[in-house]
Amino acid sequence: MFEFKKTTHNQKRRIFIRVWVAGIFALLCFGALVGRLWFLQVVRYEGLAARADQNRIAVVPIPPRRGEIVDRNGVVLARNYRDYTLSVIPANVETDMNEMLDSLGQLVYLSHSDRRRFFQHISQNGRYTPVLLRNNLNDTEASWFAAHSYKFPGVELSARWVREYPQGESAAHVLGYVGRISEGDLAKLEEEGKLGNYRGSNTIGKKGIEKTWEEALHGRTGVEEVEVTASGRPVRTLSRIDPVPGSDLVLSIDIGLQKEAERQFAGKRGALVAIEPKTGDVLAFVSAPSFDPNLFIDGIDVESWRKLNESPDHPLINRPLYGTYPIGSTYKPFVGLAALELGKRTATQRVSDPGYFEFGGQRFRNAGGAAYGPTDLHRAIVVSSDTYFFSLGPEIGVNALHDFSKQFGFGQITGIDLEGERRGVLPSTEWKRQAYKKPAQQRWYAGETVSVAVGQGYNAFTLLQLAQATAVLANDGTYMKPHLVSLVENPQSGKTTRTVTKPSYTIALKPENLNVIRNAMADVMRKGTARRAFAGASYQAAGKTGTAQVYSLKGAKYSAAVSERLRDHALFMAYAPVEDPQIAVALIIENGGWGATVAAPVARTVFDYWLSAERLASDRYPGLPAAAPEEAAAGEEEGASGESLDAVARPEDLPETAEDNDAAEPDDEPAPKSSAMRTQSRGTP
Repeated sequence: MFEFKKTTHNQKRRIFIRVWVAGIFALLCFGALVGRLWFLQVVRYEGLAARADQNRIAVVPIPPRRGEIVDRNGVVLARNYRDYTLSVIPANVETDMNEMLDSLGQLVYLSHSDRRRFFQHISQNGRYTPVLLRNNLNDTEASWFAAHSYKFPGVELSARWVREYPQGESAAHVLGYVGRISEGDLAKLEEEGKLGNYRGSNTIGKKGIEKTWEEALHGRTGVEEVEVTASGRPVRTLSRIDPVPGSDLVLSIDIGLQKEAERQFAGKRGALVAIEPKTGDVLAFVSAPSFDPNLFIDGIDVESWRKLNESPDHPLINRPLYGTYPIGSTYKPFVGLAALELGKRTATQRVSDPGYFEFGGQRFRNAGGAAYGPTDLHRAIVVSSDTYFFSLGPEIGVNALHDFSKQFGFGQITGIDLEGERRGVLPSTEWKRQAYKKPAQQRWYAGETVSVAVGQGYNAFTLLQLAQATAVLANDGTYMKPHLVSLVENPQSGKTTRTVTKPSYTIALKPENLNVIRNAMADVMRKGTARRAFAGASYQAAGKTGTAQVYSLKGAKYSAAVSERLRDHALFMAYAPVEDPQIAVALIIENGGWGATVAAPVARTVFDYWLSAERLASDRYPGLPAAAPEEAAAGEEEGASGESLDAVARPEDLPETAEDNDAAEPDDEPAPKSSAMRTQSRGTP
């Protein structure tokens, strides 16, 4: 009996212990659970809440509207329109990609090129990166897809701003174009700390004003927080920060003048720059031939790129900015002014011109064999006496001429608001020492100064530099920085800011010396080499014709055997009216021949348009169209009005450096096959 009771007591005790242990264990488990919940709900709350919001909330960037570009009269040159696009996130596509595209193609037309480009871009991007499938959807296609979008997970319909250039090829080298953001662009944006502002954007300025003023034109990207379902469908908008549109740009260009000048270059190669001397406003900026910038917006196709890149006329090259040329006799007014300012000659001092100048045992001849007899500076500019300026070269000296011409912008970066400007060559003894490696080549020969004084030899300037120098001469030596963007308009406040408000500097020139050069240049138009082109003009212009040698004929005349591309370049520089200069022009027609018969009539047409009463009236009353300019007078040039053709030529000098370009792809512009526009003159130093 006693043993039974003892056994029962032990069993109860063991059960009690087990219950107690189980209770403690349950309490510990419950405590651990509570502790874990406290840790997750309190300690890790902020981090886990943020992760939960990331699963629930999608942060969607809102690309800003790119600023518009208009000319000085408000004519739209670059604008935007809304466009629907289809993009695919490959990782979210649940079926085979080709099957999905076949099904989608029954709702929305997909061309073979759309599919090819789509698969090409998939291979270049990650699986979670949206890839453009189709753009330019019309309203019907967009609505059809929106109604059936649930059938196509991973395919997104979105609206975007698309750039458009309504003027087509006109002013294309000024405007440039936008293109798809490349890997190189992304790397540069990240380096500059601007990548966040391009989230959601597909394009960026690639050339011209679009690139130079990219920061102002782009604007600031907005952001929208959207609550989404597990499948990614939007439910509601939680918050929104509106994008700030880009600034609108008002160019100094007059598109009417621009188109009139471009018409004069139809079927020709060349360049023209027109500047308002008092302000530095670039009124026209022509590079011929041109191209259509609309081709590059969504990536140029292979065939169009091939035509542009392989064209022997190189339409992609910005000739006024990048092409460098010897400017021939258009340099003579500046050389004459240097002689007066430096006290090397007086305006009335005469030099015998028998038709040639002998120096160092070599004879330098006037163009066409003309002989002018006793010639002073005025007559030398009017008839374009090479002999007079040949003899000036050694008297002035190459270094003194370099220092004087530098003030007008020759051989200098003007600072115009376009990328890719070349410095050119304004020769000096120091320049030659740096340009060549061999001691024999580094030496400057006195005979080389002879050719430099007539705008040949080592001289190699851009048309922009010649136009700017002409504008500075017309503006009494006051240097206004040339610019294409005149006003920047803030999209929020509407406030406009002028880009150039004061002169960069003023060259100290004696008024009497300026008058000598101006009177001579005016007589070039009245009775000199440009008299036929400007006969009957209602205004008085002042200018100088020029002919730059491309290939030395060694005294012979042109014949059919000489290739057209080896013939002389025709140049002209002028400003008008003389009493109150409103426009300065410099132009070149490549391989055109005589400047007086080929280039001067183009300038006459430009002046007629700009100085016409109809154009001035249209400025005051924007609704009034400008009348067509008069036809410029044409005529054959006489041999006695010769230009510098027997100038001493330079040897091969500095190697050319092409602009850096990304690898050639149809969607990202490659470098042109040939970007060197430099003209070589041949002869013996």
